[in-house]
Amino acid sequence: MSAMPKTLIVLSLLCSTAWAVEPVPAAPALTTSTVTTNAAVTTEPNPVSTKPLTAEQIAKAKAEQDAKIKALVKDQAGRLKQLEQANLDALTQNQELQLKNDNLLVQVQVLQSERSAQMFLYGGATMGVGVLLGFLIASYIHTKRRRQW
Repeated sequence: MSAMPKTLIVLSLLCSTAWAVEPVPAAPALTTSTVTTNAAVTTEPNPVSTKPLTAEQIAKAKAEQDAKIKALVKDQAGRLKQLEQANLDALTQNQELQLKNDNLLVQVQVLQSERSAQMFLYGGATMGVGVLLGFLIASYIHTKRRRQW
């Protein structure tokens, strides 16, 4: 009786989909520089060939591999110089824009202070006109009352 459950467990494990191997998803598209880097690094003599490679063939393959690596290093150095130049250009442009921004902030502050000074003068002029009109109206009313008497 104990053999029966063991065989059922073993059969269920063997038939189970949990043991199935899932296929590896396709790798994302690589850029040309990564493809050439991988090709240069993984270039090896064909291990399936039945003929052993001669020392001359091995040296030739190694020289080709070294030439590819040197070309990649040179290409990467050129790209590095381009990136450094682009970085310097971006830093220069950033500094210019910061100076313009500071200049504009100063101009805004000047315009705001001029506006507040202008409003202060308008308020003072309005008060002066109001006081003058007040005196004129008061004197007119005062003289009118004297005439009536």
